[in-house]
Amino acid sequence: MSQKNRKVLILNQDYSALTVCSVQKAFILVYLNKAELVSEAKTLKLHTINSSFPYPSIIRLHKYVSLPYKGVVLSRHNIFKRDGSKCQYCGSTQDLTLDHVLPRSRGGRSTWDNLVTACKPCNSKKGDNTPEEANIKLAKKPFKPSFLMFLRDFAGNVEEDWKPFLSKKINF
Repeated sequence: MSQKNRKVLILNQDYSALTVCSVQKAFILVYLNKAELVSEAKTLKLHTINSSFPYPSIIRLHKYVSLPYKGVVLSRHNIFKRDGSKCQYCGSTQDLTLDHVLPRSRGGRSTWDNLVTACKPCNSKKGDNTPEEANIKLAKKPFKPSFLMFLRDFAGNVEEDWKPFLSKKINF
């Protein structure tokens, strides 16, 4: 992964995973003494004209941040991530769209539990039916990922040193 695209894991004061941010934002938080460096990328450094600094991988905030709701936003992009960018009926990775398992015309809502990634041919075949009625099978039941699960499993490249902070018990 290029240095430009690397992310930094932000931990709350109690070492619970909070979010991810850019290297620049993490550096500023550490530099302004709002956070401390927990782990750095061993092979990288941040350079100025006459100084070099550790390249952050994990930082921890000095003050606890209380978040009333820390969930994953329901979006087309996040449904595709959850489903591995594969049609949940045939496994295709081409010509993808979203499908309502229970069609909207029959009361199906746009929720984590009712939306799946589907290719256009499967979506057309299913039409205004449930998968059972269309005689097609879902690869897996749709679900709402928790924030930690989403970070750990669906957010892309997870640094090795992040794993202990992302493997804590997940409460549903």
